[in-house]
Amino acid sequence: MGGGGDGRSSIGDIQSLVERAKKELREGEKQGRKNVFISFAYEDIDYVNLLRAQAKNENSPIEFNDWSVSEPFDSERAPYIKQKIGERIAQSSLTVVYISDNTPKSPWVEWEIQESLRREKRVIGVFAGEACPVTSMQNKIECVPWSKLADTISGLE
Repeated sequence: MGGGGDGRSSIGDIQSLVERAKKELREGEKQGRKNVFISFAYEDIDYVNLLRAQAKNENSPIEFNDWSVSEPFDSERAPYIKQKIGERIAQSSLTVVYISDNTPKSPWVEWEIQESLRREKRVIGVFAGEACPVTSMQNKIECVPWSKLADTISGLE
């Protein structure tokens, strides 16, 4: 079987980990880093991983908080997934949406944008290239090129 230990974990252990994670997020915000929920179409995972890597730079004002979902929006687990995503959004300073041609096809992205706005979180779209590939997004949220994301977030109060 492997792995060490007896395989059991207690709710106390999990709660301790949750509390430690929350403390680290608060400490990061004190140092000027923004806890950012990232929303994206699952097909864009490779690009989003590059964006996450950019945030690993200690000078970056960004600390991403995402919960990747590859399940259909109408799956049996959708209510549970929405609850957990909603908790992550609530803990975040703002929401960043990676925008591509895949974005309009994702009901999860649309729901995450609406949930962020409902929770009065600022929503910023980020795109690779010269122009936002989905013009309808520009009417809903502020969109910036990937190269300007860190500066945009740094400038937020």
